[in-house]
Amino acid sequence: MKQGQSTPLAAVVMVLALSCGGCATTANNPKDPFESFNRAMFAVNEGIDVVVKPVAQGYDAAAPLPLKVVIGNFFGNIWDGWTAVNNLLQGKPEQAVSDVGRVLINSTVGIGGAFDVASEMGLAKHNEEFGQTLGRWGVPDGPYFYWPIIGPRTTRDTLGWGVDIFYDPVARIERVPLRNSLMGTRIIDVRAGLLPTDKVVEEAAFDKYNYIRDAYLQHRRSEIYDGNPPRLRPEE
Repeated sequence: MKQGQSTPLAAVVMVLALSCGGCATTANNPKDPFESFNRAMFAVNEGIDVVVKPVAQGYDAAAPLPLKVVIGNFFGNIWDGWTAVNNLLQGKPEQAVSDVGRVLINSTVGIGGAFDVASEMGLAKHNEEFGQTLGRWGVPDGPYFYWPIIGPRTTRDTLGWGVDIFYDPVARIERVPLRNSLMGTRIIDVRAGLLPTDKVVEEAAFDKYNYIRDAYLQHRRSEIYDGNPPRLRPEE
């Protein structure tokens, strides 16, 4: 990033400060004190998805499975490098070494990450980012937010997302057309991967907003503790 440009992290902090100042609080869920604001942003996201979802459905229907696998592997290989850094920061050096090995193998033998050769060789794929690292360091969740485009995040994970974006190699590409093309492809690929869950949420949820919030918070807690979270205290 060129000197003088504002970082995504700074922008996120500014948005948090401005939005929280005008949010009305509710007592429905102590982790969601800005529910009125979040429901409004949830509606904005639903409106955006009216455009994004059909594109993802078209991609899912038109792209052959091998191509979708290659695209997913390519972006997954890029993320493995950042996962290695976060595993090291979380005090998991063995996983960090494994992640570095994945990047080296898939970037070479796997032809730039197009093929996940490392998994075939027994190197398990991990998924770590800076929000999880902050959680492992003991940083509390903070209030829950639902943001346009990026969706549900706790305050801690919103800040972590800002750091993730700052260090994202795709977001740092200076050639704007290439950067935007890659980021757009990644968004559509991720959205297409979520299509099977849409029907489940629609059928299971009386209140879609509450369902997504509660599922996110529960899943996030499990991720931070690597699938073995401690028992919640009564006040939590």
